[in-house]
Amino acid sequence: QVQLVESGGGLVQPGGSLRLSCAASGRIFRFMSMGWYRQAPGKERELVAHITSSGSTNYADSVKGRFTISRDNVKSTVYLQMNSLKPEDTAVYYCMGTYYPEGTDYWGQGTQVTVSS
Repeated sequence: QVQLVESGGGLVQPGGSLRLSCAASGRIFRFMSMGWYRQAPGKERELVAHITSSGSTNYADSVKGRFTISRDNVKSTVYLQMNSLKPEDTAVYYCMGTYYPEGTDYWGQGTQVTVSS
């Protein structure tokens, strides 16, 4: 069983930066693909960024060049560095991990990011 705990959300002005962290329990983190999703009010949850167990990354078009996903397998933590934030980035951000041998997805509880002046 894996537990994911996000942190780092908050209120930031447009153009500002935040770094989200997602700490994982358990011993399988290094074998998991990890992703950051977000859900704004009235909208569906969408994939923001993804990183495989080997470190390959991909991003939603809306965040390319502004957000960076990374992982630290020693700390069992995945990060989302968010720069040049826009009001439309306002959402609850969720961390998700997939362990393919079990076909299991794990979700964190979410952290609120609000971009407003």
